[in-house]
This record gives sequence, structure tokens and C-alpha cells, in this order.
Amino acid sequence: MVGDARPFLTAKWLNLLILNYPCPTELLAPYLPGGVELDTWESQTLISVVGFEFADTKIRGISIPGHINFDEVNLRFYVRRIMPDGEVRRGVVFIRELVAKRLVASVARTIYEEPYELVPLSHQTNLSLETGGSVAYSWGNHPNVVQIVGHVSGTAQQLEIGSQEEFITEHYWGYTKRRNDTTSEYQVLHPQWDIWKCDSASLSGETTPFYGPEFARILRKEPSSALVAVGSEVSVFSGKTI
Repeated sequence: MVGDARPFLTAKWLNLLILNYPCPTELLAPYLPGGVELDTWESQTLISVVGFEFADTKIRGISIPGHINFDEVNLRFYVRRIMPDGEVRRGVVFIRELVAKRLVASVARTIYEEPYELVPLSHQTNLSLETGGSVAYSWGNHPNVVQIVGHVSGTAQQLEIGSQEEFITEHYWGYTKRRNDTTSEYQVLHPQWDIWKCDSASLSGETTPFYGPEFARILRKEPSSALVAVGSEVSVFSGKTI
């Protein structure tokens, strides 16, 4: 654990819909923080669009009215940091994080230099742990509304060790490239999530306004894989500069 022993943020992250796409490494180079390297799945570099629900959110144990339950959609990629003692810290770097809460976006951008953007967001969830169902997240303004949708069936399953789903979900560190060319590292703790592999998943709408033309070209393709994670309580700890 790095930073404070007490979590900076606690919440529940629920109904995570994750669409994955192969991505050229050169496209990620400008976003790669110092001190970490790209983490690959079977020699393939992936980016993921992730939609999920925040619930029961608290900052330093305090609930902020109007900011307890909300949605987030982010575009992320995967990195690792190899420590001097050989420990491998597997983490994520965010290309863009979208929320509909002005305070969340403002504080995250100005204080923590996270790439947050204020965008209208909504979700539609119809899931049963026993039978599956569907989950969707939408963002943007008419006429350009983007939506991700996933359909699953059967019972949510434990992660298979060594699977791509484990690789995607089992990253417990976050890394941020700061404006002064330093890197912030913070830890995220949660139990292992049960998941469904999606029977079908799609992204519709034009993503260029949110992610730029190069990432938009990738996101116009079919995702190479997709999953829905049940989610859980999470603890996010204050980070440190590495």
C-alpha cells in the first residue's frame, strides 16, 4: 500500500461493462507515464471502454450530497511497474474519464490532473446474477449520443486464472502522467469480481469528440472481447509521486 493507510475514496463500483480493442503501441506512447511500461495480453496491447455505476460514494468517510450515486465511462489502457524487489504492480492509465458531475470532473482535473470531462451520462441495467441480462451506458448530447451495450446469459462466474478477463479486471494500481512530467501512483483495492463473458456487445455513435480521431477509428471496429463484472465495494488510496 502506498500513501495514506486510510482510503481517500470508498464506494461501490457496480455493473461494469468492459469492451476491449487491440491498439497500436505508438498510439499510447504520448499517454504513457514515466516509470511504467505497457502491459500486454498475449503480446497484444489493449484499450478498454469501461462503463460502471458509482454507489454509496464517500470522500474520507463523508458523503457529499448529490455526489453519492453516479455513472462513469472511461477509456483506459494497461501498464505495469516493476519494483526493485521484483514485485510487479499491474495498473491502468486513463486516456479520458467521463462523468456528469461537475464537482467530480473539476476536482479530478485541477487537483489530481486526471483526464476528466463533464458529459451527460445515463445507464440502463437489467441484470440477474442467475440469468444474466443486459447493461448499457450512454453519453453525450443529441444528435451525437454514444452508447455501449452488452448482453450476457447464465450465471455470473468466478474469474478463470490466467484468462483475459482476469488480465482486464485484476489491475490494482492507477498511474497518472502529471503536467510536470512526474508520475502519480495510487492503489485500488477490491475483492475479485464475478463476471460474465458477453454474448454480444457493441459501441454506437461517433467517439471522435471524446477521444480524438485515432482512437475513434479503433472504436468503430467490433470489440475483440467484452465482459460484464458484477462489481463490489472498492477503496481508492491517496497516491504518491514516483
